[in-house]
Amino acid sequence: MNIRFLSLVLAGVFFVGCSADNIEQKQPQDQPTPAPETPKTWEDKSLPNATLISNGKVQIGVDLTRGGGICHFSEAGTKRNLLNHYDTGRFVQQSYYGDSDGSDWNGTPWRYNPVQGGDWKKTPGRIISSEITDSKIIVETEPRNWGGCTALPECRMKEEIELVDNYAKITFKFTYTGGKSHAARHQEMPAMFVDWAFNHLVYYAGSKPWTGDAVKNLTVEAQSLSGIKNYYLGTGTPLKEPWYAWTDDSGWGIGIYTPGTTMCTYYRVGAGPGGPGAVSCSYVAPIRALALPTNFTYTVYLTTGTVDQIRATINKIRSK
Repeated sequence: MNIRFLSLVLAGVFFVGCSADNIEQKQPQDQPTPAPETPKTWEDKSLPNATLISNGKVQIGVDLTRGGGICHFSEAGTKRNLLNHYDTGRFVQQSYYGDSDGSDWNGTPWRYNPVQGGDWKKTPGRIISSEITDSKIIVETEPRNWGGCTALPECRMKEEIELVDNYAKITFKFTYTGGKSHAARHQEMPAMFVDWAFNHLVYYAGSKPWTGDAVKNLTVEAQSLSGIKNYYLGTGTPLKEPWYAWTDDSGWGIGIYTPGTTMCTYYRVGAGPGGPGAVSCSYVAPIRALALPTNFTYTVYLTTGTVDQIRATINKIRSK
């Protein structure tokens, strides 16, 4: 047998031996679908009792020892709480106003004022029920009368919180079964207290909403802690983009959007420094004129970023 013929024979054996019919077929093994990982929350050392959830982009927390008020909001990676929780009247929370009832706030005549977090003597609102999951917080509270420092069993406050992309969606519900009818007053929808370091209030006051038209940027001077004066926007000409942002000098901060509101009230107090537990703070509240015993249900959104980012997020929410 010559070498050429032997090579052809061997080649034939090789190809026969490696044919598809003679190769053991390996079937791919079924891979189990990994369970989605719950985004980790970072501990807020300013408030060890906070109950926190995160979606990996933003983090939010409530204080179940003080009526379930929202005490924390942050970007997931920055580890900086943007809210202020100095006392039971701060937070992002429900607070409503009725007629004068003989209440007294540390020497100042006050009125009927159910507050979710508690009263000015630091007695907290009573938690009726709470449901906490990896992605949602639901809390129902019996509030306290801020000045009168009494329980208000005729009132119920419920909040339902979920995180969506880079913002929090919060639905507040207030139920009033008291027998008294109160006069219409400006109601906070809701109250929002933030870090004192945010000293610019940004909002839109033009006539071409949602077109990218220029915004207003107010540098707000801080007042003394005694004799606080509220300032207002939109009481004459209603605002056409119902969002407000507190930012620092770099233009970064926190935005709040309550659809359907066209006014707000705001102020800054204290000489600093800032921080989530500091007495100094900045405040804003979208407001509507409503009278108890009307029952309220409304949704509010919180987000962070530059003014352009905040506005873009709110426009995305509005367009859904």
